[in-house]
Amino acid sequence: MTLYYRPLVEEQGSHVLAGGWCRFSKVEVLSRHGSAELISADEVPQDILKRLTSVRSDLGISASTKARPQIMGILNTTPDSFSDGGQFDSRASARTHAVRLKQEGADIIDIGGESTRPGADEVALEEEIARTKPAILDVRQVSSVPLSIDTRKAPVAVAALDAGVDWINDVSALSFDCEMGQVAARSGAPLCLMHAPSDPKTMQQNAQYQDVLLDVYDYLAARVDFALSQGVLRHNIIVDPGIGFGKTLEHNLALLRGLALFHGLGCPVLLGASRKRFIGTISGAEKAQDRMAGSIAVALAGAGQGAQILRVHDVCETVQALKLWAAVRG
Repeated sequence: MTLYYRPLVEEQGSHVLAGGWCRFSKVEVLSRHGSAELISADEVPQDILKRLTSVRSDLGISASTKARPQIMGILNTTPDSFSDGGQFDSRASARTHAVRLKQEGADIIDIGGESTRPGADEVALEEEIARTKPAILDVRQVSSVPLSIDTRKAPVAVAALDAGVDWINDVSALSFDCEMGQVAARSGAPLCLMHAPSDPKTMQQNAQYQDVLLDVYDYLAARVDFALSQGVLRHNIIVDPGIGFGKTLEHNLALLRGLALFHGLGCPVLLGASRKRFIGTISGAEKAQDRMAGSIAVALAGAGQGAQILRVHDVCETVQALKLWAAVRG
């Protein structure tokens, strides 16, 4: 029987979670059969405890994950993204927005040329490169900020790497393009693996799980193993539970409540919940642009469970909130 270990964060815990700012003394043991059990962290198998406590790689970013989450600012060069589609799809607007994100405190900027909102159509390969590569080249002329390419396609990643990006962010976790793992391995770039049950076009049509928290964990564990088999180094792998990707409101909340479980994969955890639909459903904010406050609340909840990277639209406001959150925690 497979057991899963979720650390319970507390201020005065005896163990440091993932080498960061959270601590824990107790662990919830979960399984697919039977009730959850609470045990001391010292009772956790040593290999699991090592994964829960080991210091994560800084992933080439100057900001240390030991002190606070890294902020990934979002730059969509798309006409149809759910929140800001069409706002930054020109070279001038993309460059200006990238500079603004860095000034506001982004540690890394994630550039995407294909919307992955629910129901979105696939973008042709040439079009996706035409949207992203010029933006990357332009940003590189004005800033050395680390950049990530948000793509499922190996040729897009190759073009982006040639243009100067530092990370690959694959929402398909290497399942869309069989060449992506080898591209990431050859480049040595950090690679984010996200959970999504299917492609964006159909992912919301059959969002069913036996246990969403454990199902997503098992999926990511398998994709980490696959990435390793392709030659990607573990210290370059990031995991993302895929909030809003093929999940209902209840699924999203279950993942957020259990987020600390994913530290058991031994990789930095990325949380990307900014302006997602469930925030609007709970708060009553129908328009994505009106969900900043709710997005910040979720980001702080993620930081409270040790998430090392927060992918957000509202960089300035999230950075300010994290500064106050950290000050109050002392």
